[in-house]
Amino acid sequence: MKIPCTIDESLYRPEVVRWRERMSLLEPLGDVVVVLPCSMRKPYTNSKSHSVFMRATKGVQEAILTSPFGVCPREMDRTYPIQSYDTSTTGDWSHEEIDLTGECLKSYVDGKDVIAHVSGGYREACEAHLEDAIYTVEDGRATSWESMDNLKKELRNYPRIKNSQKRINGFRSIARYQFNTKKGDSFIPDETKAVGRFTRKMIYNHEQFATLSFDTGLYSLNLPGGEKVYDMGVNWVEIDFEMKTNTLFTPGVVDADPNIVPMDEVVVVRDGEVMAVGKSVLSGKEMKSATKGVAVKIRHRKKN
Repeated sequence: MKIPCTIDESLYRPEVVRWRERMSLLEPLGDVVVVLPCSMRKPYTNSKSHSVFMRATKGVQEAILTSPFGVCPREMDRTYPIQSYDTSTTGDWSHEEIDLTGECLKSYVDGKDVIAHVSGGYREACEAHLEDAIYTVEDGRATSWESMDNLKKELRNYPRIKNSQKRINGFRSIARYQFNTKKGDSFIPDETKAVGRFTRKMIYNHEQFATLSFDTGLYSLNLPGGEKVYDMGVNWVEIDFEMKTNTLFTPGVVDADPNIVPMDEVVVVRDGEVMAVGKSVLSGKEMKSATKGVAVKIRHRKKN
């Protein structure tokens, strides 16, 4: 589903605000962050400009500046909603866009060295909120030979990150964002395997615990994954009866994590035991207060 972000009020769409807030949970790898402009094509990785950038930035942390979302680390660019929004990419930003985007970037880089390969409004956001950033774009053209040569020269001063480290950090960044906690790292153990070219099965100790969707870039839970999420203390829905169907209605909900929002992956528990996993239809607060309607659509449940 495309998300239109073409007016100033788009800065305050719930999914946009949620994205900017949760970026504070993510941590860049390595000694330097390369800041890049966004592209019209989503995900950014598939665009012509970013295919040029990535030939130079392999093995370093990239952060893509975009309004209204603020910042998008490279490992997150296939994740909903950043992979499916529409906005202009003229580079001309309002003061409000510059402030919100710059604040989000400053929080993300958190004192790391920054090479800002940007111009226009992107550069204004960097200049307003970052100290000592290095700027590498010539004549306002990020993909020109001169600009790319400047970027490559600056990157020679920094060591490269191992592919295995970037890979596991990418999976953990998605978990931190999706479950809204730094405890999301525990969702992806060091020896996790991702099987599949597009939609990927997440496997640990020969057991699948989740699926990473190619369409949304988010995890859907299997029961072992539900155990991991419940151990984090998030996205739980408590019941006090034996589940025999694949729909949980609101009258059956005893309690729920108040931070759940519709379409979240949730864990249904009874007496401290994970009974099912699925997708929320209502928020956690609505599940508790509603007297009728569907609370959770169940994907997997324990069967006697």
